[in-house]
Amino acid sequence: MICGIDEAGRGPLAGPVCAAAVILKKDFPLDVLNDSKKISSIRRSEIREIIFTKALIWGIGWASHAEIDEINILQASLLAMKRAFLDLQKRAAEKQLILSYENLTAVADGNFTPDISIPCKAMVKADAQVHEVMAASILAKTERDIYMNQMAQLYPLYGYEKHKGYPTKAHREAVLKHGPSPIQRLSFKVK
Repeated sequence: MICGIDEAGRGPLAGPVCAAAVILKKDFPLDVLNDSKKISSIRRSEIREIIFTKALIWGIGWASHAEIDEINILQASLLAMKRAFLDLQKRAAEKQLILSYENLTAVADGNFTPDISIPCKAMVKADAQVHEVMAASILAKTERDIYMNQMAQLYPLYGYEKHKGYPTKAHREAVLKHGPSPIQRLSFKVK
């Protein structure tokens, strides 16, 4: 069995990084999956529900904007991935789902692996090649987008519902005009 792990939110100037860990069932409808960047936000939301209901088990992990500033974005991404795997394990225990850890390996998208209790392999572009990582990518992206939409309601001057914290011209101008929002990554350059 493979546990796919991926994150969303390394590039933004604001908000957390979110990661997901997913193990799919043998009969999961693989044809719905693709690289999350190649799927519309509406379709990602639909696939999110399929993953929630038809995956064997999944977990979500976060690292806050403050943690990103403190330990850097790479370490925060790996921390979020570790937390996603721990959340997956917790959910499995709550469901009394017995995972055979001897037969379970993880694939993490990118060049680095999180510190988790099973063998994990880093793979660049795994989110376009490994179904479990595709599913993790979709969950991480949709969960982070939901969070940033909530932040848009709290901090309407910044337009988070449009750019999700990514370094768009509008986002940079809002920060320069209004100062950093409470979820701004202060270690990231705005100009």
